[in-house]
Amino acid sequence: MPRRRIVRVVGGELTMVDEKDSSRGFRVTDRRRFSDDGETRPDDGQAEPVPEPAAAESAPPSPAPAETASEPEEPVSFSTFLLGLSTQALLHLGEIEDPTSGRVERDLGAAKHVIDILGILKDKTRSNLEPAETQLLDAVLYDLRMRYVELVRGTSREGE
Repeated sequence: MPRRRIVRVVGGELTMVDEKDSSRGFRVTDRRRFSDDGETRPDDGQAEPVPEPAAAESAPPSPAPAETASEPEEPVSFSTFLLGLSTQALLHLGEIEDPTSGRVERDLGAAKHVIDILGILKDKTRSNLEPAETQLLDAVLYDLRMRYVELVRGTSREGE
């Protein structure tokens, strides 16, 4: 048989105890600034401050993301999204160096994956893009596909 719990309200505090064992329970203190009527509660000084974790005191405050960026962030548009994906594909094709390692590395599988994503975007956004966006997508996709085919053909000829 489950225990029944009793809730008592005494001076803005809720206390919940088991019916059989009134010595055990917990206390909930209402620390809201406004009462149920919407009126400001008097500050009686009984609210206890919540202690901050010790780790937060010893660690220096980390800068906000906006503070770390040296340039103001521009809103992301479809064109900037396409250019970001094409840069990723160029990185995987070995056309530009990896900014993290500073080396030029080629991963044709990853490049094909990004090029395929751009192809899917072209199919799914057909008739929903502005003319300039359509031209950019077509040009980027054509250029990346030609670079990929050139690298794949060159790799297969070297392997013969």
